[in-house]
Amino acid sequence: MDDFSLITSIAIALGLAAVGGFAARLVRLSPIVGYLAAGLLISPATPGYKADSAAIQQLANIGVIFLMFGVGLHFNLRDLLSVRTIAIPGALIQVFAATAVGTGIGLAFGLPWREALVLGLAISIASTVILIRTLEDQGLMGTIHARVVIGWLIAQDIITVIVLAMLPSLGHGDNGPLWQNVLLALGRGAVFVVIMLVIGARLLPRLLSLVARTGSRELFVLAFVAAALGIAASAAAFGLSIALGAFIAGVAVSETETSHQVAADVVPLRDAFAVLFFVSVGILLDPDVVRANKLLFLAILLSVLFVNAAIAFVTAAAFPFSGRTALVVGAGLAQLGEFTFIVGSEGMREGLMTEETYAIILAVAAISIILNPIAFRTLDPIEAVLRRLGPVWRFIDRQGEIPQPQVPRSDHVVVIGYGRVGELTGHALSQLGIPFAVVEINLERARALNAAGIPTIWGDAGTREVLERTGIEHARSVVITVPEESAAFVATAAARALNPAVPIIVRARAGGEIRPLCELGANEVIVPEYEGGLEIMRQTLVYLGFDPQEALHLSNAVRDIHYQAEAFDHPI
Repeated sequence: MDDFSLITSIAIALGLAAVGGFAARLVRLSPIVGYLAAGLLISPATPGYKADSAAIQQLANIGVIFLMFGVGLHFNLRDLLSVRTIAIPGALIQVFAATAVGTGIGLAFGLPWREALVLGLAISIASTVILIRTLEDQGLMGTIHARVVIGWLIAQDIITVIVLAMLPSLGHGDNGPLWQNVLLALGRGAVFVVIMLVIGARLLPRLLSLVARTGSRELFVLAFVAAALGIAASAAAFGLSIALGAFIAGVAVSETETSHQVAADVVPLRDAFAVLFFVSVGILLDPDVVRANKLLFLAILLSVLFVNAAIAFVTAAAFPFSGRTALVVGAGLAQLGEFTFIVGSEGMREGLMTEETYAIILAVAAISIILNPIAFRTLDPIEAVLRRLGPVWRFIDRQGEIPQPQVPRSDHVVVIGYGRVGELTGHALSQLGIPFAVVEINLERARALNAAGIPTIWGDAGTREVLERTGIEHARSVVITVPEESAAFVATAAARALNPAVPIIVRARAGGEIRPLCELGANEVIVPEYEGGLEIMRQTLVYLGFDPQEALHLSNAVRDIHYQAEAFDHPI
C-alpha cells in the first residue's frame, strides 16, 4: 500500500473513531465502544472500505506504549495503601479465582492449556478507565465504595504488570520446566524494574529539568517521549513486553519534579495513539468467528458479567466493610477493558493465543463495557432483596458500628456533604446557634463528626430512608455541597420529593448545571468557580480605587446577569 493509501487509512480510522466516540457519549457509553465500532466498520469482516490494518497495528503498538506509560505516570500507591486491607488481598483472591474459572472454560472447549490460561488471565482484569467513568456517572466518586474499588483495580494493575512479565516465558514452555521459565521471567522483570527505577531516579530528573530550562516545549516533549520509548524498547532486551517497559517508564518519570508537565503533555499523544489501538482492536472483531464459536462466546460473556461479579462481591463481603461496598466492587468488576486487550494482544504476539480466541474476548469486552452501567442500576434492588435475608445481609454488611445520632426534628438545617464547603456552612450555623444535621457518605468522617458533637447520618443522600432520618420534612433549609454532579442531582430531587416547600441551596460544578438543578427543585444554585471570579473582580476594583460599595454593587449585578444567562441558555 502506497503512502497516500496509508494516510487515507489513518485519516478514515481517526475520523470514524471521532464519530463513534461522540455517538457513544451521547448515549452515555464509554467512547471505547465507539472506537471499537469504528475498527469493525473498516475491518475485513464488514463490507465496504478496508483499512491498511498492518499499518494501523504498527501505530497501535505506540498506543499501547503511551497507554501503559500513562498508567505508570498516574500510578498512585497512596490510593492503594489507604484501602490495602481489602484491595490487595481482595484483588489477589479475585484474579486467581477468575483466572481459574476462565482457564476452566477454555479447557472445557478444547483450548490448549497455555491458551486457556491466557484467556483466564485476560478476562480476570477490569478496566480502571471505564470504572472511573461509570463511578462519575453514578455520583459515587469520593465515596468509600469508590476508594475501595479503585484501589482494587490499582492492585489489579500491579498483577497485570507481573503477568506481562511472565507471558514471554509461557511461550517457551518446552525449554525446561514451566515453573523455572516463570521464575526466570520474574527475575528478569525484577532486575529490569530495579535498574530502570534507579536510572530514572538519577538521570531522568536531571535530563528533563535540563531540557525544561531551555524553555522549549517542543524539546521537552521530545525528551520524555524518547525516554518513554527507549525504556519500553529496552524491555525487549530482558525478554519482557514493551507494555511492561512503558509502565516502568511512566513510574520512573512520575518521580521527577517535572512529572506534572509530562502528564499534561502526554495526554494528547496518549489519546491519539490509544484511539488507534482501540480501532486496531475493533478491526480484529469478527462477527463470523463469534457466530461460529457462540457457545464459547456465551460462556465467557456469562463468566465476565456474572461469575466475575459474584467472585468480587463474595470476596469483598468477607472483609469488614459495608454491604454496599461489596456490591459496588462486584458491579465495577463486571467488565473488561484496555488491559484485557493488552494481555490478549501480548498473548497473540507470543504465539499463546489464536486470532479466533482473541476476537471472542474482544466481543465479550465490548458488550461488557456497554452493559456495565446497567449493573450499577441493579444495586438498589439487589440490596433490597439481600436486606430481607437478615442473617445473610448481616454477614455481608460488616463495616462496624453505624452512627445513630440524635438529630433535630424540626426548624433545623440539613447539610448534605461535609467536605470543605459543607464544613464552612456548618461552622457558621454553629456560631449562630442554628441546629443542623449532616448527611455524610464517608463512614469514617461520619463517626468523627458524631464524636465531635455534630449529629451526622451516614449514608447516601439520594436514598429516601437516609433523608427521612434527618427530619427533612420539618427542616428550615437543605444545603447540598457534594462535589459530584450526579450525587447533587439525585439528592436535590429526593429532598424536593420529601419536602415540597423547603428552600434548597445546591453547589454546582459548572454553569451548565444551574438550569437542570433548578428544574429538579433547587431554589439557589451556587457555582464556586463563578463566586471566586466575582470576588477577584471586586477586589481588583477596590485596589484600582473604586468605592468598595460600588465594587460590591457591580459584582452583584454581574452575578445576577451571569446566573440568569446560565439558567436560561443551557437546555437540559
